[in-house]
Amino acid sequence: MTRLLLALLLAAATLGACAAPAESPSGTSPEPADGPPARFTIVPDDYHVPYAGTAEDGRRFFLSQELYARGTSYVGLFLWHADGTFDEVRADPAPSGSDGLVAERLAGLGDYVLEPIEVEPFLTKVGRTRFGWKVGRYPDGGEHYVSIVPGDFMVYYAPWDGLEYDT
Repeated sequence: MTRLLLALLLAAATLGACAAPAESPSGTSPEPADGPPARFTIVPDDYHVPYAGTAEDGRRFFLSQELYARGTSYVGLFLWHADGTFDEVRADPAPSGSDGLVAERLAGLGDYVLEPIEVEPFLTKVGRTRFGWKVGRYPDGGEHYVSIVPGDFMVYYAPWDGLEYDT
C-alpha cells in the first residue's frame, strides 16, 4: 500500500512538472528569461565608469562627462534611491576641460564609496535633452540591452552583471 501511494505521488509530481507554464494576470505567458531587465549592475572601472557607487546619504550614483547631444557635451550625475529606484539627474552643459565640474559633483556626494550598484533603467528630460538608461531591443528581435543617453557610448546586456559592456 505504501509503495502504491508513493508511486502515485511520484506520478503526480512528474505530470505537474510537464504542465504548461502559468499565465500572468493579463492572460499572456510570463516574460522569457531573456526579457528586458528590471535592474542592471554598473561596476566602476578605469574606462567609461570611473565614478559609480554609493553616496554618503545612501543613494546610488553614476557620474560621467562623456554625455553628448546636438553638439553639446554634459557632465551628468545620475542618482537612484538606496533601493535602486530612480531619484534624479543633475546635468550641466560642460565645455572641454570639465574636471572642475566633475570634482564639484563628487564633493556634493559627501563620503562616497566606489562600488558596484544595482539600479533600475529610466529616462527623464533635463531641459530638452533626455538622460538616463534606455531599455531597447536589437532590431532583429534579438537581445535586449540598456544604453546610456545621451551619447549612447555604453551598452549593457544580459546577464546584466555590469562586468562587460559594449562601447
